[in-house]
Amino acid sequence: MSRLKRVLIILTTVVVVIGLALGGGALYLYSDADVSTVGTEFRTELAVPPPAKSTVTPNGTRRFELTMQAGQKEFRAGKQTPTWGFNGDFLGPTLRAKRGEKIEVKIKNTLGEASTVHWHGMHLPAKMDGGPHQMVAPGGTFSPRWTVNQPAATLWYHPHPHGTTERHVQRGLAGMFLLDDEKSARLALPRKYGVDDLPVIVQDVRFNGAKFDHGHQILRDTGFLGDRTMVNGTLDPYKLVGDELLRLRLLNASTARIYDFGFSDDRRFALIGTDGGLLEQPTGTDRIQLSPGERAEIVVRMKPGERTVLRSFPHSGYGDGWQGRFGGGDDSFDVLQLRAAKALRPSPQLPGELGTLEVPDGSDSVGERFFGLVTTGINGKKMKMDRIDETVVRGTAETWTVRNEHGTPHNFHVHDVQFRVLEVDGEEPPPELRGAKDTVFVPPFKTVKLAMRFEGPADPETPYMYHCHLLYHEDLGMMGQFVVVEKGRQAGKVRTPHSHSGH
Repeated sequence: MSRLKRVLIILTTVVVVIGLALGGGALYLYSDADVSTVGTEFRTELAVPPPAKSTVTPNGTRRFELTMQAGQKEFRAGKQTPTWGFNGDFLGPTLRAKRGEKIEVKIKNTLGEASTVHWHGMHLPAKMDGGPHQMVAPGGTFSPRWTVNQPAATLWYHPHPHGTTERHVQRGLAGMFLLDDEKSARLALPRKYGVDDLPVIVQDVRFNGAKFDHGHQILRDTGFLGDRTMVNGTLDPYKLVGDELLRLRLLNASTARIYDFGFSDDRRFALIGTDGGLLEQPTGTDRIQLSPGERAEIVVRMKPGERTVLRSFPHSGYGDGWQGRFGGGDDSFDVLQLRAAKALRPSPQLPGELGTLEVPDGSDSVGERFFGLVTTGINGKKMKMDRIDETVVRGTAETWTVRNEHGTPHNFHVHDVQFRVLEVDGEEPPPELRGAKDTVFVPPFKTVKLAMRFEGPADPETPYMYHCHLLYHEDLGMMGQFVVVEKGRQAGKVRTPHSHSGH
């Protein structure tokens, strides 16, 4: 009995020691998991992506050229980081076109592997969408063509190769695509590109020596989360402001991080636009949350000589405390400092009315569909390139119900269309979700209802995508495909994906 007693005492001691060690380790990981760059010293003037050069052909087509290329960039003094970019070492130029224009973009791939260029938020034929079915082989070219037929908006472009989208975007392949129209041109809004109308491409990064560290951290299932941010490829950036009103076109180009943007002094600003264009009226607020892929246009008023910092604050919407801590919800970032000149050019007051939304309100929906989101797939199915998951009829509107069915944050992006958020968990959406959207955040165990219309053109064999835009989730297979068909027709067989070597 005494021997048994000694064995029990030893076993109990071992269990207690292991438990204390595990508990202490968990406590250390939890306490060390949040990130803050509040108090950053802003040393570098913000770079502004150059406007893309274009030519107009005799038939009136505006033609751009984009080259995917490898390079190096000195983000930090004396340290060259290997990168990818469009027409340069990192990110790409800002493309710009007007509603009604015919567009052609000649894409050349000089990388060592195939990639794509997807026009995020653009309404265009499926064959031109730049999804995983329109790969561009190394050394190859692809020239998508379409006519711009949607309102003025802040869109963007980025790669979309199935299974490797996260890595391609992390390396630097992204850029903005701005659309203009006659209605917005008549509005008294800041519009001097790079001066009082500023692209703000926000990415989170981490460095391992001179190189980017793109690894996923332990205890996180959202994907990559960096420990600092940069804007337009600039670390610790500041912007000199010379006007009373400054328009910021915010783009969350991170692959997994969700930002809750506001200012360090909690000043209010005007939200004037969402993913698909201008709101009907400006909305005053002090916070705007953007998940990966989402955009927002805001206007902030500056006073002579003052400084303020665009900051991402800790926020809810991650589910339980574990997800909030390890998924990034507890993190804080000083993103961009604004430095007003001692004398500012006067700006006109913002208009009270901005326009009319061109997205359906759900009253003419001819059908409903349900999409259940989990990291392993959508509606219990993992993405398959040769499977068409949904078939929609050209010219019809539908209501899609999207539910996050587990505890990990997700969002939902639909190619080709802009939609209206009808409900969030059965309630009217908040003001920041009442504009035209193509990407919407869906917190754990929450449900959103979306109204959208499918204008085509019909193509029963070439699909568009819908997917989670936390790109690690997309790469795991959290994506589906739909085709647009004429009434009475059925989906065809998906054409075998191929890489464009010339087009």
